[in-house]
Amino acid sequence: MALRIALAQLDLLVGDVDGNTARVLDVARQAHAAGASVLLAPELALAGYPPEDLLFHSGFRRQVEQALVRLCQEAPPLDLIAGYPEYEGKVIYNAAALVRGGRVYANHRKQLLPNYRVFDEKRYFRAGGAPTLVDIGGLRAALLVCEDLWEPEPLRERVLATGGPVVYVNLVGGQDELVFDGQSFAMNADGTLAFRAPAWQDGLHYVEVERGPAGVRILPGLVTPAAATVEETVYGALVTGVRDYVEKHRFPGVVLGLSGGIDSALTLAIAADALGADRVHAVLMPSRYTSQMSIDDAVAQAEAMGVKHSLLSIEPMFDAALATLADEFAGRPVDTAEENIQSRVRGLLLMALSNKTGRMLLTTGNKSEMAVGYATLYGDMNGGFAPIKDLSKMLVYRVANWRNAQLWPGARNATLPVIPQRVIDRPPSAELRPDQKDSDSLPDYAVLDAILEAFIEEDLSVDEIVARGFDRATVGRVLAMVKRNEYKRRQAPPGVRISRRAFGRDWRYPITSGYHTR
Repeated sequence: MALRIALAQLDLLVGDVDGNTARVLDVARQAHAAGASVLLAPELALAGYPPEDLLFHSGFRRQVEQALVRLCQEAPPLDLIAGYPEYEGKVIYNAAALVRGGRVYANHRKQLLPNYRVFDEKRYFRAGGAPTLVDIGGLRAALLVCEDLWEPEPLRERVLATGGPVVYVNLVGGQDELVFDGQSFAMNADGTLAFRAPAWQDGLHYVEVERGPAGVRILPGLVTPAAATVEETVYGALVTGVRDYVEKHRFPGVVLGLSGGIDSALTLAIAADALGADRVHAVLMPSRYTSQMSIDDAVAQAEAMGVKHSLLSIEPMFDAALATLADEFAGRPVDTAEENIQSRVRGLLLMALSNKTGRMLLTTGNKSEMAVGYATLYGDMNGGFAPIKDLSKMLVYRVANWRNAQLWPGARNATLPVIPQRVIDRPPSAELRPDQKDSDSLPDYAVLDAILEAFIEEDLSVDEIVARGFDRATVGRVLAMVKRNEYKRRQAPPGVRISRRAFGRDWRYPITSGYHTR
């Protein structure tokens, strides 16, 4: 007879201990009703992941301890395995409890604590020191928590030595800058994939395990195809990140500035896919430098997607600001000060709409711009969340083209692309002065992005980047801009992390520094 294991691929909320516990109990009851003998819930399911410094709060500790008692009291008659922070005096462990028969029957403490990139578990947890082997449905099984599975030492101790299969449940959903893709899986000892859950979807799934003449194996089940392209994966992450950030903060919707450029166009598509067109408000804010093409393209996209859109000219406010500053600016040439006033007027209008309606403001800047400071502090950087903050400009184009190849179910004309093709094809411009192009201030984006990736994600020196065929003066200029604009990035809103190294918790560069590249 096969052993039925339920995989609870859940989208949980950090800090909502009562809600998370109720959700785990709910799916446990569903799993029991469906004939499952085991329910597997994600790492730190009761606390949500990652709980960060909430772990240090005594009130949070009491809630977690009460939640574990509740699991023991209310769980149906199956083996319920769920992650939680285990407190022992002043020490905290990242643990997984096996609740059976109204008590914690077994408890595994995570052995390998990741302390790289966005992970800093050694700040919070002490590593466990021993394997945890239990009997489940007549089968010998090892309990593992996340990193324990990825490295050979704990895995060799627990699974490979017995030649057993692996059943792994992954969290799904967005938490601040992080997104978790789900795709929980089950794999036989020979490496064949027997089950894979869909990406980006909360749900309860089942796998069947049986013992036969050849040993323990997982019966073939649903194997959801993996994403066909990087662009598909990235888009799924962006939609999930926006949806969960808005929903978990209980915003009624979002507002964003729609310029007729590629960045805001992609952001609009993401927002509408994440929340539905009726919860998105696009605002066009033309100035004397805004082309009619930009206005037409922005209106065309908003209308095609069924998104509410408003047109608010910034000319009166821009004129008033220039008049007020006329004496102070007298004798000085027109420069970026006047350009930034336009951006800050737009930021003021968008924040006013956000305050009045309760809708969160999405910013539309990309990683290339944030890297070199091609953004206005207290202007286009205003907002609560930055969906494409970790997308290089070239990746923005790739993802926009991918999205255009998909159908928009709510479109009035399904044959039209979500993003007008002219938005993708035209040279990018901030339109803050006559005939302005991004290329006036920045290297070609293909060159810029390659240099930025080498520096930000690979930590290469000037010499190493130049050795890849780039001009030394250009490399030096780009790296100087990155370092000079750290103060801006520290004040930028959070955004979805999709690269190996994103600005935010993954990037800790000093603002004040005497280091100079040579």
